[in-house]
Amino acid sequence: MQINGLARQLLINAGGIIESTFSPDKYSIQLSSDAYDKLWRFDNEGLPADLISRGLAVEDPSAPHGLKLTIEDYPFANDGLLIWDATKQWVTNYVNHYYSSASQVESDEELQAWWTEIRTVGHADKKDEPWWPVLKTPQDLIEIVTTMIWVTSGHHAAVNFGQYDYAGYFPNRATIARTNVPTEDPKPEEWKYFLEKPEGTLLQCLPTKIQATKVMTILDVLSSHSPDEEYIGEMSEPSWSEDPYIKAAFEQFSGRLKEIEGIIDERNANAELKNRTGAGVAPYELLKPFSGSGVTGKGVPNSISI
Repeated sequence: MQINGLARQLLINAGGIIESTFSPDKYSIQLSSDAYDKLWRFDNEGLPADLISRGLAVEDPSAPHGLKLTIEDYPFANDGLLIWDATKQWVTNYVNHYYSSASQVESDEELQAWWTEIRTVGHADKKDEPWWPVLKTPQDLIEIVTTMIWVTSGHHAAVNFGQYDYAGYFPNRATIARTNVPTEDPKPEEWKYFLEKPEGTLLQCLPTKIQATKVMTILDVLSSHSPDEEYIGEMSEPSWSEDPYIKAAFEQFSGRLKEIEGIIDERNANAELKNRTGAGVAPYELLKPFSGSGVTGKGVPNSISI
């Protein structure tokens, strides 16, 4: 894709925008690679497993979604689990329609080759890890596909489309500190200047105008929806419409996502939920499934475009 090519040329390349505007400098992308190497594992990418692995939930069959949240008023988890459950139900209906037994899954050579390629080619560096899910039953396939859809839709939307709203005002999340804070080994003249003109010391520490403008521009691009964006549950594939069962299952999925829009609006209007409503608190809309074009801080596209 063109946007990915541009990102490799300008954004994450050596000496590119990331390395020239973030504190780790030339090590920025290396640190990201190291984090992937040490932390990434497919079986923790699904939302329930992700929350459990981060200590933010424990399994509880009696709780909604089968999880008890460590922080009850956690908008990402609460809204995300609605998206996760709706997606999993859609995937379950689809998979069970075509695979009614484990033998059908195991004997599907094309399906098995697809999963093998993902593990051994797509993630060749991790191909021998013991945590890879096996693909032997319809339930295995449901978990794998739901995880993939979640990562490229809900999870990506939650971490991406709010970037400009929050970090477009760069003091909120400055990407680089050019000087130490005044209390770190201050020289007498630096401490004197800080006491006399603290705003000057702050501006010396924050990114330069060029650095800040670069980051603001990139965040604006990354946080924008294109006019022809396709959102999760919005567009049906032609082949789905040809099968009455799959057509009905997709319509159920699409309808549920519209219900989730309303549920999120209700939560954002609930004065008891202090992490998403109140004075100075922005409503949490990142996982509202649908959106218009531009920087809206909401909308869950079908997939990652970069």
